[in-house]
Amino acid sequence: MDPKATEIAHDFPPFLRAYTDGRVERFFGTDVVPPSVDSETGVSTKDVAIAPERGVSARIFKPNTINPDQKLPLLIYYHGGALCLGSPYCTTYHNYVTSLVAEANIIAVSVDYRLAPEHPVPVPHEDSWAATQWVVSHSLGQGPEAWLNDHSDFKRVFLAGDSAGANIAHNMAARAGVEGLGGVKLSGICLLHPYFGRREADCDSRGDGDSLVDKKPGVDNRWLFVCPTSSGINDPIINPASDQNLGKLGCSKVLVCVAEKDGLRKRGWFYYEVLGKSGWGGALEIVETEGEDHVFYLFKPGCEKAVALMKRLASFMNQD
Repeated sequence: MDPKATEIAHDFPPFLRAYTDGRVERFFGTDVVPPSVDSETGVSTKDVAIAPERGVSARIFKPNTINPDQKLPLLIYYHGGALCLGSPYCTTYHNYVTSLVAEANIIAVSVDYRLAPEHPVPVPHEDSWAATQWVVSHSLGQGPEAWLNDHSDFKRVFLAGDSAGANIAHNMAARAGVEGLGGVKLSGICLLHPYFGRREADCDSRGDGDSLVDKKPGVDNRWLFVCPTSSGINDPIINPASDQNLGKLGCSKVLVCVAEKDGLRKRGWFYYEVLGKSGWGGALEIVETEGEDHVFYLFKPGCEKAVALMKRLASFMNQD
């Protein structure tokens, strides 16, 4: 074997390692929890193929306490993982969305999009858009999935995601604002510890925990790894401030959640400030959790602050 083929091209410890021969080792989010009925929360899950030819699928979550003719708010969730890790089927995200569905009493669709670097950006976003369109195709009660036809209230549709998944959620709402979404109006989006580009003033010499000096101002090397063709900080996928249509964001309200010790904290505040100045007319709110780090609620779900944050999300999706 050529020794150069085993050289490390990108190291994202402790989660991922990519080699110069194209191999990728993932150390998070590769386990699979089968769909089931969760005895503790009373939430049922099932898996659906959305675009099998593209490898796009999803896991649907439904509380068992629902009445036969009851309609609940609908959440479309995009998992995090730097666009190169995770899935709806791994323990971390299966458990998190299960708990959120039980707390908020909602229907949820957790999207499985293809991952970089094998499928570089914008593939994860295009897959997520296809999944979002598939979900809203049920709005007239004639889609292929009965749980969505029978129990989803398409007047209360929300998008949410964590970290890079929050980036996807924003971009889905932005696209819906420009292209429409089959007549469905998004009620709101929840961005949990969102991953966006930075202002140059926020840049330091070692890119938010990355081990290499940033190659382009405002964009860390991890972004260049998942989107090698990116123009840098001017790419509207990573920098909403570069999006001339930001003021057309296709939802009525936005909740941004950040954490005090998170390296992405300033990016969340930056998004909040930029959206607030964009001319968008919706309701905008930001919540900061003191003393916690990036996506702490995924890894410490039972702690007091994680429980409080989940209750805040549930309230956001159930407010009139």
